[in-house]
Amino acid sequence: MTTQAEPEVEPDQLELLLVTGMSGAGRSTAARALEDQGWFVIDNLPPPLLDEAVALIAQRHQLRRLAVVLDVRSGLFFDDLPVAVAGLRAHNNNVRVLFLQAGDEVLVHRFESNRRPHPLQGKGRLLDGIAREREVLADLRAKADLVIDTSTLNVHDLRRRIDAAFEGDLDARLRATVLSFGFKNGLPVDADLVADVRFLPNPHWIPELREMTGLDAAVADYVFEHPEARAFLDQYSKLIDVVADGYLREGKRYVTVAVGCTGGRHRSVAMAENLAARLVKKGVETLVMHRDLPDRVD
Repeated sequence: MTTQAEPEVEPDQLELLLVTGMSGAGRSTAARALEDQGWFVIDNLPPPLLDEAVALIAQRHQLRRLAVVLDVRSGLFFDDLPVAVAGLRAHNNNVRVLFLQAGDEVLVHRFESNRRPHPLQGKGRLLDGIAREREVLADLRAKADLVIDTSTLNVHDLRRRIDAAFEGDLDARLRATVLSFGFKNGLPVDADLVADVRFLPNPHWIPELREMTGLDAAVADYVFEHPEARAFLDQYSKLIDVVADGYLREGKRYVTVAVGCTGGRHRSVAMAENLAARLVKKGVETLVMHRDLPDRVD
């Protein structure tokens, strides 16, 4: 008795994710999260071998989701990456680039904790290697489909971001991360849209609300008892409707919407929760996170 072989997957049918970014920004964590989702992951592949690897995986293994981790460890070969990516995208619409980054101080702390030199450090300082890597990766970051800044994320936070972005099949829907933050702690550098809700009355000045957060019903009720809060929520959700079609038309399937107040504990949290709920009702796959709450829970 003979069995029928599985049909081969053509290279242009393969869903390909290129994972790159700063050393120490979480590429290994991202790769493990993708493997847990069922992606076939290749780590540190020299860019000139991308075409060959894609064809081999598609034809011999009948896999439909391939993630390739690419970084400066490939040395001089890394200069070939922009050309390799352009070539793949020329005949495959399912090629996406995930770029991971973090602030200099965070990267220095991570390298020092692991007691490892930066791959581009040479005989210079650790900061010299980080600066050189940012320069080398600048063009690739600009062309990435999704940029995640891991400066304030722990391992579990990053896995949740990866799960939210890539767990489902590739489709034409917009996926959103709604992130609350406090302006006093700095802007989220990976935000696509930034909403400022500091014009709303601040629950911090209400003694019985001060120790609560926007996750508490009493704080949320206080924020949204003001008509301007409801009006802002209505108008901002409509704004996202307007930009969503444009993002998808330009091939951008992920958007990070940052909502900020002074400290990132009350107004921004309540607004982010309600905005995320609005987006979910409209069919947008949404993850809500709160950067500046003590344990960053949602």
